[in-house]
Amino acid sequence: MARVLQGGLLPAQTRPGAVVEIACDESGFSGTNLLDPASPVITHASVDLSAGEAVELIDELRGRFAFAPYELKSGKFLRRPRALEWFLAALGGRAHVHAVDKEFFLVTRIVDLLLGEPSYAAGTRLAQAHRPAARALYEAGRAAGDDWTAFLAAFVELAREKHRRPVEQFLRARDALPAHPVLAELTDDRVWTLTARLDDDDRSLPPPLEPLLPALAETVLFWSGGRRRVLVTHDEQSALTAGRLARLQEALADGGHPSPLAGLTMADSRHDPRVQVADLLAGSARRAGSPERRTAS
Repeated sequence: MARVLQGGLLPAQTRPGAVVEIACDESGFSGTNLLDPASPVITHASVDLSAGEAVELIDELRGRFAFAPYELKSGKFLRRPRALEWFLAALGGRAHVHAVDKEFFLVTRIVDLLLGEPSYAAGTRLAQAHRPAARALYEAGRAAGDDWTAFLAAFVELAREKHRRPVEQFLRARDALPAHPVLAELTDDRVWTLTARLDDDDRSLPPPLEPLLPALAETVLFWSGGRRRVLVTHDEQSALTAGRLARLQEALADGGHPSPLAGLTMADSRHDPRVQVADLLAGSARRAGSPERRTAS
């Protein structure tokens, strides 16, 4: 019996010609474990290929470079530079990769949640009011060494441990850092107010430890270009619940215009060739070389 895929967002009615369909997958997603030094970046890849085009691309890739079916994974793929070069050329103009530095993402969440009233647009190009403050704190904090790592780890625990939130631990970690104007605004009252809202399961707050949601938002905004709506087929991800996607859809809407996110359905990457291509692209982008530290999420 086929397994029922969870999550998703039913497509809305759209005008013919106003929609682009894309398929997406990610690499480096590690849930709430955002401080793993072995996986500092998450890449979110998307393609606008049809299923037939994706099958043709995969078949030609295997035929040209003698890949066995089980070998068509990004780890082995990267050991074949000519194959990777051909693959990227074949995708010219039909693909996009958005990269998120997980450490900087954490900093943006700290600043957005404690200094403002963030929506599900937080962490995207649509909500940049606190980005200079986050960047300044990030650059200053990385010079603080272990104390900076302890501060970020304390925030992760604060956001993750419902009803047992180590608030005092976070405040001590904040106070152990060198004085900084942004830290001075992260007051005790603001921290306690945030934790109360998290304990009350305030659904208006974006999930503090889910970088996949702003990555998906940026992907949708890229393909929309302000003109089209975007239908997404995505590899199954527990972070993409129906409720979260509905709130993200609403946050991306611009005034009276419909949201660029027209809908999202889940697909098993083993059975959807478009998602397989996105998976290969995401893994290749994340593993190729040493990704530079990003200062945008």
